Amino acid sequence: MLKVLALLAFGYLLGSVPSGWLVMKIYRNQDVRRLGSGNIGAANVYRAGGPGAFATTLIADGLKGVIPVLTGILIGVESPEIALPLIGLAAVMGHTWSIYLGFRGGKGVATSGGVMLVLAPVALVLSALAWFFVIRFTKLASLASLVAVSVAFFSLVALHLIGWQAWRPVGWSVILLGIGLAGLVFYRHRSNIERLASGRELKITTQ
Repeated sequence: MLKVLALLAFGYLLGSVPSGWLVMKIYRNQDVRRLGSGNIGAANVYRAGGPGAFATTLIADGLKGVIPVLTGILIGVESPEIALPLIGLAAVMGHTWSIYLGFRGGKGVATSGGVMLVLAPVALVLSALAWFFVIRFTKLASLASLVAVSVAFFSLVALHLIGWQAWRPVGWSVILLGIGLAGLVFYRHRSNIERLASGRELKITTQ
């Protein structure tokens, strides 16, 4: 139990590290919260800092989901089928409500992807393909993210139903995590959804 509690705290604190903010400070000595959409996520970093800053932020945000969950596997936490999804959720919540930024943060997409990379890599691959497809044809990062998390959730359900066993089985706890992550991402994108509906959403290439 102590291991789980420690990893929940570690996941939240690591998830809270504002990668996008740090990258833009290093790349341009600018506060990304004052640029573009004002978000610290990879899409806004792309608008403000270009492909290099975007890639660095995407990887860093993803690792915030990978590291605590993988650590839980490596040290053998108690009740892993329950503990590991909770640890992943803690990391995403840290990213979304960062303790270092006054409980403000990103929208949780890349960090959720990092969690899925460890717990259900096939679902991540399918959702990433969906993300790149939508970005390629619309240049709308928010729409791509919403489609990607939807594909990830339905992929988790499908993998569970067919009994996929590669790496780790996709159990009900991972599906519940998928519901939680999808709900969180949609909630954080509620203003984007309004702009998408009205045709006012910023494209990823918009400065």
